[in-house]
Amino acid sequence: MKKAIAILMIALIAMTSVFANGAAETATEAKKTDTVRVAYMSNYASLCTLVSAMNTGAFEEQGITVELFEFADGPTIISAMESGSIDIGYIGHGAHKLCINGKADIFAFSHVGNGDAIVGSKAKGVTDVASLKGKKVGYASGTSSEQILLWALEGAGLTMNDIKGYEMDASALTTAMISGSLDACATWSPSSFTVIDALGSDAVVVANNLSFADRSASVASWIVMKKWSADNRDLLVRFTKALYAGMDYRADANNYKQVAEWVAQVTGTGFDTAYAQRGDAEWITSAELISQINDGTINKLYEVQKKGFGTAVNQDAKVSDYVLFDVMLEAAK
Repeated sequence: MKKAIAILMIALIAMTSVFANGAAETATEAKKTDTVRVAYMSNYASLCTLVSAMNTGAFEEQGITVELFEFADGPTIISAMESGSIDIGYIGHGAHKLCINGKADIFAFSHVGNGDAIVGSKAKGVTDVASLKGKKVGYASGTSSEQILLWALEGAGLTMNDIKGYEMDASALTTAMISGSLDACATWSPSSFTVIDALGSDAVVVANNLSFADRSASVASWIVMKKWSADNRDLLVRFTKALYAGMDYRADANNYKQVAEWVAQVTGTGFDTAYAQRGDAEWITSAELISQINDGTINKLYEVQKKGFGTAVNQDAKVSDYVLFDVMLEAAK
């Protein structure tokens, strides 16, 4: 009898151990998260949704860990995604040319921006776009910087041949403009604000996004490679859900200061610089986004943007060919 009891006790201990181990394994699986490598640019517009989602627990709720990687511009981000070192990225207006031409897909709308500007030096004789003729003007090729410069010159009856154009990256543009090496530069926020602040009363803004509101929408978006999207559909939808939570948080004016603090922590530019950029766009909520998808507004924005690029893009491409509206709608469910 004692022997039977002993055997039973051993069996119960073994079973308890098995159940305990199983529970531990289940708990471990439940705690597993998917890591997503995300590319951003060092400004409020690029980061406000992302940091809001990160700091309010939206990504954690979706089982996602975000790894941030800073880049200077959209084309460089797309190159990194093509190499496989980045999973998801944020791009400004200019880099959408690459999406239209089939390099990447847009899976989430971010906002329509107004932070691009051409800033000149009064001391160097810059008073308006026409005065850029013969001047040293810096720009970043393939970005919204180049696009706004081309439109401005066209409007004044000029071309790139009429100026002394210098192709640079964003940081070099800022340094060259502040040092006096350039007469004017076409750049985006926060570099545009940095240049304006540094030049003080000598700064003159000869054009910005609002100057061309009738011909183009300066749309910013979240993008992904086609293969990554196909292989990670569920993860992409969950990532978008988290972005929506970030969109809703950033859209509340009561949260602007908190969001600016989070942006400043990532960029290291300081609170005042980040907070000054809160007006770079209209920050809509996820509900407003879905409503505007359903009534065709978002499709129209991308259509206007495409037309604004002219011959630089495939005008025969349909917006639905490169914008994943199905992901945006599914993430809202």
